[in-house]
Amino acid sequence: MEGNENTIKLYYNTEVDRLRMPEYGRNVLKMVGQLRLIEDKAKRSEQAAAVVRTMELLNPQVHQQEDWQHKLWDHLYMIAGYDLDIDAPFAPPLQADVESKPLPIPLKTDRVRFRHYGRNIESILELIATEPEGEMKTAMIRSLAIYMRQQYLIWNKDSVADETIFQDIERLSEGRVKVPEGVQLSRIAEDTSFARPQMLGFGNKNGQRKNYNKKKRNR
Repeated sequence: MEGNENTIKLYYNTEVDRLRMPEYGRNVLKMVGQLRLIEDKAKRSEQAAAVVRTMELLNPQVHQQEDWQHKLWDHLYMIAGYDLDIDAPFAPPLQADVESKPLPIPLKTDRVRFRHYGRNIESILELIATEPEGEMKTAMIRSLAIYMRQQYLIWNKDSVADETIFQDIERLSEGRVKVPEGVQLSRIAEDTSFARPQMLGFGNKNGQRKNYNKKKRNR
C-alpha cells in the first residue's frame, strides 16, 4: 500500500511477486528481498540467520519434522528462488531436485473380468500360482476362496455354492491355480448379513438424513 495524504494505492496479489511458500507470508519474502541488497556477505549471512529464526517462529510445527533446522534453511533458499549467496550451515538445495515431478504410477487399464471380486484378486492368484504345492498353498487357496465367497454374496445373491467359487478361481487364474480335492469352506452363520457399503448408512443420502434426524431429536 502506497499513496500520499490524499490518495491510497492498493496492491493486489496479481501485482506483486508470487509467494513460493505461502505459510511464511509476504513479510518474510520482503525480508529475503532485503538480504540481496546487503553487499557485505558476512553481514548478509548474519541477517539470513535472523530471517530463519523468524521463519521458525512463524512455522513452529516444523519442529515435529526430522532435521528441521536443515529444512528451514532449505525453505529460505526456496523463497529466494535458489539464488542467495550466503554462508549457511547447510548446502543449498538443488532446484531440479526440489521441483522435479514424481514418476507416474503405472495403472492397469485392462478390463476386470469379475468386477465383484475386484482387480486385487487377480494379483493374489498370480502370487498363489507361483507357490509350490503343499499345505501352505492349500491354506492360501482356502483363505482366498472364503474372501471371494464373501465378496460374491455382497454384490450378487444370498447364497452361492462352494463349487462356483472354486470354478471362478480356476477361470480367473486361467487354470494355473487348481483347488485341491477335499477343500471345504467354513459354514456361514444364519444371522450373517453381507451388505453393500452404501447400505450401511455411511456416505449415502438416506444414511445422512437418518443421522441428521437423530441428532436433531437429541437436541
